[in-house]
Amino acid sequence: MNPVPVSLPFADRSEAGRRLAERVRPLVVDDPLVLALPRGGVPVGAELARRLDADFDVLMVRKIGLPGRPETGVGAIAENGQVFFDDRALARMRVPRQALSETVAAERDELDRRRRVYRGERSAPRIAGRDCVVVDDGVATGGTARAALRMVRRAGPSRLILAVPVAAPEAVEALREDVDEMVVLGAPDNFHSVGEWYRDFGQLSDGNVTAILDEHGRVRPPGEEARGVRVRAGRVYLDGDLTVPPALRGAVVLAAGEGRSDPRRRVVSSALQRAGYATLVLDLLTAEEQASGPADADAGALGERLGAAVGWLRSATDAADRPLGVLGSGSAAPAALVTAAERPREVAAVVVHGGRIDLAEPHLSDVRAPVLVLLESGDSFVRELGEWARGRMGGTTDLRVVPGVEQLLPGAQEWRQVAVEALDWFDRHLGGREG
Repeated sequence: MNPVPVSLPFADRSEAGRRLAERVRPLVVDDPLVLALPRGGVPVGAELARRLDADFDVLMVRKIGLPGRPETGVGAIAENGQVFFDDRALARMRVPRQALSETVAAERDELDRRRRVYRGERSAPRIAGRDCVVVDDGVATGGTARAALRMVRRAGPSRLILAVPVAAPEAVEALREDVDEMVVLGAPDNFHSVGEWYRDFGQLSDGNVTAILDEHGRVRPPGEEARGVRVRAGRVYLDGDLTVPPALRGAVVLAAGEGRSDPRRRVVSSALQRAGYATLVLDLLTAEEQASGPADADAGALGERLGAAVGWLRSATDAADRPLGVLGSGSAAPAALVTAAERPREVAAVVVHGGRIDLAEPHLSDVRAPVLVLLESGDSFVRELGEWARGRMGGTTDLRVVPGVEQLLPGAQEWRQVAVEALDWFDRHLGGREG
């Protein structure tokens, strides 16, 4: 790896967190949680969590150093009490594990003390099923980070990411097997210590850490919970779920033929909600139609229903004056294009994935909103249909392949990618991301 120029260190830990945010953002879409290693990782993690609008807390891990040489790490103890030793380093130094028993006991006491100071009586955050980002201000040997990562892994996260501004190249390679993703801004060949890559690397006290935790909030206050709604569309009523975040930037209607409550779709809707978009998730088919099959519901009919939902969202919620997008999946994909064609003043951007968008042919030339087409496979016939439809639209379009979406696997990488692509498209065309 090429060295990072010495003339370009991070100004401080907060700047490092800001620079990490854009690299981490596409990787976390499922109820993200940022876990910082005290003390140095806390200001980095706080800034990262703020920019990702993610929950934030500390993860207590203590380095085990050699007796008389505490700066030489040969292991770590995790918050759950588990001890990890660097047996290679111990063998090289000819130090048996037993010789570290007093050090381990002392570090366990210090870990308990910090836990009481930083958390008090508050319980540790839920990790299971969430995208978890472990953050530090840098990694030298990787021993402490490895203990933290393995502790988090045992709690069952949906995805585990290590994010650090700078690290030794050897540590980067050693830690890859412990994570699903790794974000390292710099791994210079001339790495000697973490502090040399910061202009301001002042030592932090427990008071500094607790102040940062109090300022940024250990866990975000919950936004409005999803509430069930019924939308009248002609002679039928559509069932949907409406969520309005506290800081509202825009709104997105997420439509499918059926399956709105499927947790796989939550990956997309929750990513939009955290970014400040109100979401209306609804099925365009009634329960009776879902039971008998969608044979009588064509793209035009479903488009009218989706248009009614757009009108309802405009008139019945706080999203009346906010930019609005539509995301159509499966049988609702052509309906999204029909709605965009018929409501050009209301629909500012569209994302479609799956489905036969060519079925919206009579309406394609009237689509002026920017449209992102996400294909479920790179099959030549599927791609030709997508390109054919794009060529008949009147506005800006793009086409991308996200293979595997058709499998509808919970937590699958493909569904994460749909969330990332959709959020990026709406951010670009519904007013831009706030900094």
